[in-house]
Amino acid sequence: MQSRILVDLHAHYPMHVGTRERKGARAWMTETQRIGFAEKIRAWLLKLLNDHENYPAPNEPAVTVRHLKAGDVGVVLSVLYAPFDEMDLSKKYAAPPEPGYFKDLQTQIADVEQEVRNNYEDDAVVVHNHDELEKALSARKIALIHAIEGGFHLGDNETEIKKNVNTLRKAGVAYVTVAHLFFRQIATNAPAIPFLWDSVYKGLFPQPRGGLTDLGRAVIRALVKNHILIDLTHMSPDSLDATLDFLDENAEQNVPVVATHSAYRFGNLEYNLTKRHIQRIAKRKGVIGLIACDHYMTDGLRGNTKALKDSLEVFRQHINKIAELTNGYDCIGIGSDLDGFIKPSLNGLEFPEGFKEVRAYLAERYNDDIADKIFRRNAMRLLSYWRGA
Repeated sequence: MQSRILVDLHAHYPMHVGTRERKGARAWMTETQRIGFAEKIRAWLLKLLNDHENYPAPNEPAVTVRHLKAGDVGVVLSVLYAPFDEMDLSKKYAAPPEPGYFKDLQTQIADVEQEVRNNYEDDAVVVHNHDELEKALSARKIALIHAIEGGFHLGDNETEIKKNVNTLRKAGVAYVTVAHLFFRQIATNAPAIPFLWDSVYKGLFPQPRGGLTDLGRAVIRALVKNHILIDLTHMSPDSLDATLDFLDENAEQNVPVVATHSAYRFGNLEYNLTKRHIQRIAKRKGVIGLIACDHYMTDGLRGNTKALKDSLEVFRQHINKIAELTNGYDCIGIGSDLDGFIKPSLNGLEFPEGFKEVRAYLAERYNDDIADKIFRRNAMRLLSYWRGA
């Protein structure tokens, strides 16, 4: 295995795949696969938002094979997400999931695999288990591993959740981010819409207390049974505690957890992790992937990043704090969230290429062993829990 590759725990490769033309309609950026004028409008709107509010430049996504290769990204957890299902305007706020959402997820999986197979077989491959991962790394190909953002995709009852999660294991899915932007009767979430203050978000989108619902507990049980990692990112503090307590109470002591795209809470943003939650993740031998979003990483620090050197300093402060709280560097990784509507990104890290500078900085500031842990080894250790197909 290459010693200097990056394992990116959270990047939105499928985002640009989903806005391409297919048979006269847009691919999977439709709601439960209904093909028609409204769905074309949704896909057009998403492309417009991507070009102006997401991608570093119009029609220039960051998470492409070309940019991943240039950034020495060897493994990328490729995030599947159906935005118009989560925001389902045909339902009232906080409505339970619809069964059709899972079909959209399956379509995304097929589209991503076809895209990579047909266009990039010399440079990249979607892998579904450890054997395929090792072969990809040996061949110096970028290994994409499916991951899912939002437990709302998984079903509206325990029976469906069990069946669907088992299907996802066979598809090689490595983790599920259980909560996301809006409460859909799975788990309460932290505010994560940067242009809304946390207090405003909570007023507009109220949520119940307790964190996990019965459906949420069904999701956790199914993930554990299938050796799919539980991603705690986006969870409210109640959800974080409820999930970790649920694992403790059910004697699941050897189950690691992950916060794939997060940060230490230097300021007041609920999205970022507190000392208590960081230490509980570390106790389970989990990993915290540091996000490349300026909004979250600079909260509580000195202003926004104006140059790459500012971004490197921000990374150093988060790494130092997490290392202080956990007595080492074993639970720190990178989860960029590039192309995940985190614009503005940390300055100089708008594309994967910028992370080569981060690695060089960490090797110089700490040493090469610590840099390798943060960029590769901690994430690869975490992935040993993943069973795959």
